Amino acid sequence: MIFTKHPPHGGRSARAALPLSVCSTATLGPAVDERTETSASEQVSTDTPWQVVVWDDPVNLMSWVTWVFRTYFGFPQSKAHTLMMAVHTDGRAVVTSGTLEEAEKHVAALHGYGLWATYERAGGQNDGNAGGNQEGRH
Repeated sequence: MIFTKHPPHGGRSARAALPLSVCSTATLGPAVDERTETSASEQVSTDTPWQVVVWDDPVNLMSWVTWVFRTYFGFPQSKAHTLMMAVHTDGRAVVTSGTLEEAEKHVAALHGYGLWATYERAGGQNDGNAGGNQEGRH
């Protein structure tokens, strides 16, 4: 059976009519399976959270760092003060963890406040993707 499309004025179409089976196979391509396999190590690494690290610097006052932690993260005064003291005495403190995208967002925001911050894989796993530049800041 051949199907044709006629123009509204009743005349014949300028196109030649093709059997429906030809039209169907011409528009459909071969089935493609686009699934990719991931190894167990890749699956584990994406499940591993990323940590946001704030580093001690010679510029920012301790009161400013505490204020940033309270304002940006919404930490209570006691937690913000404890984290700030860890930055001051230990040189660094992990302030939060989450997905890579969340860590990147937090680091960018902390840079906006003038703090030195980077992100790294939780648990001390560093596969070369830590978020720092050559100065140790990201």
